[in-house]
Amino acid sequence: MPAKRPPSTVSGFATALATGVRTLGANPLRTILSTLGIIIGVAALVAVLAVGDGMEAYARREISRTTDVQTISVTPVLTRNENGIAIPRSDVVNFTASDAREVDVRTTDALVTLLQQGGAAVRHDTTSAAAMVAATLPASAELFDQTAAAGRFLEDADVREAALVTVINHSLASQFVPDDPGALLGDTIWIADVPLHVVGILAPKNDTGGTPALAVPVSIAPRVLSPAAGARPPAMVIKARRVEDMGALRASVETWLGERYGEWQPRLTIGTSEGRLAQVQQGMLIFKLFMGAITGISLVVGGIGIMNVLLAAVAERTREIGIRRAVGARARDVLFQFLAESVAITGAGSAIGAALGLTAAFSITAIIRARAEGARLEAAFTWETLAFAMVAAIAIGLVFGLYPALRAARLAPIEAIRHE
Repeated sequence: MPAKRPPSTVSGFATALATGVRTLGANPLRTILSTLGIIIGVAALVAVLAVGDGMEAYARREISRTTDVQTISVTPVLTRNENGIAIPRSDVVNFTASDAREVDVRTTDALVTLLQQGGAAVRHDTTSAAAMVAATLPASAELFDQTAAAGRFLEDADVREAALVTVINHSLASQFVPDDPGALLGDTIWIADVPLHVVGILAPKNDTGGTPALAVPVSIAPRVLSPAAGARPPAMVIKARRVEDMGALRASVETWLGERYGEWQPRLTIGTSEGRLAQVQQGMLIFKLFMGAITGISLVVGGIGIMNVLLAAVAERTREIGIRRAVGARARDVLFQFLAESVAITGAGSAIGAALGLTAAFSITAIIRARAEGARLEAAFTWETLAFAMVAAIAIGLVFGLYPALRAARLAPIEAIRHE
C-alpha cells in the first residue's frame, strides 16, 4: 500500500485558516476585542494617508499657483562687457512662438510661454489709463493661473494671425467702466493708434496689487509696446507640473538651447528659484516622514494587542494543542493555525478600519473646508492607499502573531495534555 502523501503547505494553511476561523467564532468577545486594535490602527492609517495626500495636493496647488519655484525663465542678454563697459550685443536672441512650440514638444509635463512686458497709455473713448502690457502666448492662462470672468483668453489663432485682440484685467476694466466692468467685453480700446478688440476680462482674483494690465498676442508686441518698453525681447518661461520635475526640466531646456544656439551662455541667462525649491522639497519630505511615523505607531499598537490576545489564547488552549499534537497534528499545523487566526483578525479588522478611515478622512476635510473659507482641501482616495493599509495591517498581524504561534507549536504534546 503506497504511503500517504503529506498535505501541501498551501492546503495545510487553508485547513489551518478554516480551523482558526471556527475557533475565533467560538470566542466572539475575545475576537472582537482583538480585532478592535487593528480596526483603530487601520482606520487611523487610512484617514491619515487620505488627509495627508489631500494636504500634499493642496500644498502643491498653492505652491504652483502663488510661487515661482516650479518656473524656469530664459532671458536674452542685451549687452556684452568689454573693459568694464556694457556694449549692446548685435546677436541678441529673439524668441518666437515656434521656439516655444519646439521646447513644449521637447519637455514633457511642462507649460511653455513667451513674455514681453512694458508700460503703455491705454485709451477708451475719452478716458485714458496707464497699464502694464504683457505680450504673451495662450499657455500663460494656465501657467499663471489666469481665469476669464467674461469672454476668453488668447488663442493660438490670435498669435498666428497677429490679431489685434486683448484680454484685460478687472482693474483696468473698472477704470473705464466703473459701474459695470463686464460691459467692456466686445468693445475696443486703444494703445496709441492701434485698436484692440476686448475678447476677455479676467476675474478680480487675477489682479496683482490692483495694477491695471492687459495681455496681447506676442506677435503684435512691436505695435503696442513703445521702443523703450519693447527694447528687451521676449523671455521664455517654462513651468514644471511638479516640483520634483525641475531638475530634469532644466536639463532638457539646456540641451535644447545648446542644440539651437551652440554656446548659449553669453547670450542667454537661466533663472530658477533653486534655494526655495530645495526648501519646498525638504518640507514635503519631513511632512511624509511625520505622517508615516504617526501611522506606524497606530499599527504597532494594534499589533501588540493581537500578540497579547494570541498569547492568552495559547495559555487557555494548551491542553487542546496537546491533544491535537497527540492525534497526529504536526508543529507546522499548530503554527499555521495561530498564524491563520492572526491573519483572519487583521483581514477583518483592516476591511472595517479602511471603511471607517475613509469616512473619517472625508468628514475631516469637509469640516476644514467649512471652517476655512476658500481652502480647496479634499481627501485623496486612491486604491494604492487602501491596498497599502490592508497589506501593512496583515503584515503586522503576521509579525506580532508569529511569537505566540511559535510558542504554541513548540509545546510538547505530553506536557500540554497534562496542563490544567
